[in-house]
Amino acid sequence: MEFPFDLAPVLGGERFCVVDQHLRPAGRGGGTAKREELEQQLRTVIDELGKASAKAQGLSTPVTSAARMESNRHVLYMLRDTRPPRGAVLGFLKVGYKKLFLLERDGSHVEVEPLCVLDFYVHESQQRRGLGRELFQEMLQRERVAPQRLAVDRPSAKLLGFLGKHFGLRRGVPQVGRKNGITAGGVLFLYL
Repeated sequence: MEFPFDLAPVLGGERFCVVDQHLRPAGRGGGTAKREELEQQLRTVIDELGKASAKAQGLSTPVTSAARMESNRHVLYMLRDTRPPRGAVLGFLKVGYKKLFLLERDGSHVEVEPLCVLDFYVHESQQRRGLGRELFQEMLQRERVAPQRLAVDRPSAKLLGFLGKHFGLRRGVPQVGRKNGITAGGVLFLYL
């Protein structure tokens, strides 16, 4: 996904960019006005990526936005094409810790707080090139977590297929939740 400004000052010159709730752009110089411009550009990148992800998943509203990043302890991993003139964002993966109540095979409930995959998107023009796996591997390495120790919030069939193909994750433990007074699943805690 391309933007009408140079991404290097916003995201840095590396292939991977990691953004947390503080939304700090890579560029620091140039005074207050320049820093504010870079912060606004970072917000634009995050918001536009969230919209593209929501559209690709058929969601009515994005689950990733700059405002949501600020109000949660989420981490956004972005994969970049660093080629001039401005570069582009190829995809992103958002993760964060959430309290979940899992349903064990014996019917009991267990409370856990695993790292959760909250949003995952690779631009349509960049899919089937190994970039999603590369992005996922980078996150696993930096977070120091094994893929079978992740939880996935409302996984799509496409995401489940990806996790099965690349990480052998095909079974899970459903999460217990309540929606309108009805017990509802929706989150899967994955294991090999």
